[in-house]
Amino acid sequence: MYDPLRKSSESEIEAMRRLTEIIRILRSPQGCPWDREQTHQSLIRGMIEEAYEVVEAIETENTENLKEELGDVLLQVVMHAQIAEESGSFSLRDVADAVSEKMLRRHPHVFDKKTAETPQNCGISVDNVYELWENVKQGEKNASSETESMKKIPRHLPALLRSEKIQAKARRAGFDWDDVSEAFLKVREELLELEEACEQQDKEHMRHEAGDLLFAAVNVTRFLDIDPEEALNLTSERFIRRFSQVEDQARRQGRSLNDMSLAEMDELWEIAKSKEQL
Repeated sequence: MYDPLRKSSESEIEAMRRLTEIIRILRSPQGCPWDREQTHQSLIRGMIEEAYEVVEAIETENTENLKEELGDVLLQVVMHAQIAEESGSFSLRDVADAVSEKMLRRHPHVFDKKTAETPQNCGISVDNVYELWENVKQGEKNASSETESMKKIPRHLPALLRSEKIQAKARRAGFDWDDVSEAFLKVREELLELEEACEQQDKEHMRHEAGDLLFAAVNVTRFLDIDPEEALNLTSERFIRRFSQVEDQARRQGRSLNDMSLAEMDELWEIAKSKEQL
């Protein structure tokens, strides 16, 4: 009965038809109980996790894993489209057409009939394209102000990335410093305010000032053209690597970290740190 679905596809169209048919069967009364009960809401966590797993595959340069993880993201897209089609909201074709139309609208320098020259001949740079994209996007979102544009930034984004996007929109409105030196001063100011809040033992005030400090730090990375999310992840990985060396050194001494003083552990940490600098 399902033998045709077991055959590999010979074209992209056949591959998508095969996948959508499999999802339709899984969602049918004759399909899988788990798949049938899924909703847009129940799949949120899965979509987020799959996206992060794609990033992991890219960063580790594992092309085979990347192929698999992209497939998992595509599965999420097809599942959401199938759920929507069952309720009469939209279909996978609507999803594909909508994003195709968006690409046409946001690339007038490529697809506009009035543009006879190539982007290279027109002298369009990456920065020009980014500004054009943002202008078209803001018009599509019907944002009457930069504030409205900020509010449309998804709250589910990683906090560092979300804050960077908010700051970029403030910059578009001219609400920004001239150079990074002023951003550094803001970090120092926020650090002092956090220290004062700690002295007052006011938990809510501390949370407020801690957020201000992180926001200010993101401002510095934005000026330096550094991805704050990537920078923090690199630091986290470096911490794990060094901490592992600290544990290994303690184990070789026949000791447990729980039995060591902070000064002793810090000494091992400095040894691990020096090895990375060699």
